[in-house]
Amino acid sequence: MTVFTPEWRVKINGFTVTDSTLVDLTITSGRQTIYEQASASYANLTLITSPDNSFPYQINDSVTVEIRDSAGSYVSLFGGFVTDIAIIVQYAGTIDVHQEVRIVGVGALARLVRANFTGNLSADRDGNQMYELLSTVLFNTWQDIPAALTWDTYEATTIWSDAENSGLGEIDTPGDYDLAARSNLNASVYEIASSIANSGLGYLYEDSQGRIGYADSTRRGQYLVTNGYTNLDANQAQGTGLRIIKRSGDVRNSISVIYGASQNSSVSNEDATSIALFGQLATTIDTYLQNQSDAESQSAFYLSLRAYPQYEFDRISFPLHNPEISDAVRDELINVFMGQPVNIKNLPANMTLGQFQGFVEGWTWRAGVKGLSLDLTLSPLAYSIQTFQWDDVPGTESWNTLSATLDWLNATIVA
Repeated sequence: MTVFTPEWRVKINGFTVTDSTLVDLTITSGRQTIYEQASASYANLTLITSPDNSFPYQINDSVTVEIRDSAGSYVSLFGGFVTDIAIIVQYAGTIDVHQEVRIVGVGALARLVRANFTGNLSADRDGNQMYELLSTVLFNTWQDIPAALTWDTYEATTIWSDAENSGLGEIDTPGDYDLAARSNLNASVYEIASSIANSGLGYLYEDSQGRIGYADSTRRGQYLVTNGYTNLDANQAQGTGLRIIKRSGDVRNSISVIYGASQNSSVSNEDATSIALFGQLATTIDTYLQNQSDAESQSAFYLSLRAYPQYEFDRISFPLHNPEISDAVRDELINVFMGQPVNIKNLPANMTLGQFQGFVEGWTWRAGVKGLSLDLTLSPLAYSIQTFQWDDVPGTESWNTLSATLDWLNATIVA
């Protein structure tokens, strides 16, 4: 059993807040469903302070929220910029006055919604196109740098390639799909970036430092092979509110994929058995894929996922102050990220047969003075990886070509 009391560090405009106490915090990141791209993360924090304390912070100042892990290192839970500041008198007496400072911060994806891109994108892989687009917004150029700025204002280890990076994180390049060239674009950067990500079966995300990243369609599978699952025990979760859900509204059994630079070509795919059960439920997927073969493979992939309803993990909450959670598991939860593979055991037997394997899509941190909980939204493994069936495994495959510790439950992406 391990006792855990959150130790916080809040930084605004690069300076640690030392004269106020964090008493309430909510951070929401990621997405609520795999069918959409991530939204900007959102932080709402409340500090208790005194009128004697100066409060020099301004709108658009950077804000980070960090927590100390079991090794004593601070780990970032949120990085973004301030959008709202409210100072409220909570108590006024003849001797003392107490104030609350409420700060709202949003992540870097919010900047993409308000930034416009005009110009062209050359034909390339999805990751390369994403880098080309985002680097125009998130990297400053020589003419953007104030004439009076000198190198001694930067950290000693800073190099030019990242000195003026204002939010570009890890971008998977070159990507997995060939995308067509696009000309005369005039739209928000978020809209264009989302169309690239959707075309490449990838996703945009914010990391915990507030940088924008792009994961291509194979990122999750590669990470799972290399690192395995984060193993969680449902007995350590909050039982009340544990929920899985499947919806008829998610079923799509007639898929059309639009592709090409002008989006004037399409391929279609149907599941006759699903149509007989649920009626025809059609959808059209808009992409800028260059090749018909890729459009056909994506059409088959979408149909395999959506022809029949599947359970999603709508919500599971872990109170990190639960002493039954080990330091190792708590640290893994503190470092939660979009696309993190999780294996949850000891669920009720009538909920996905007592075990769930999938990926983190979104999460919410909720904290008070002494407590901290993490709500997870998860998608099934198959939504991101085409799970192998026995007849899909190549006939030449044998168990001795794989890890000696690999069992069938985990052999979803062999060969």
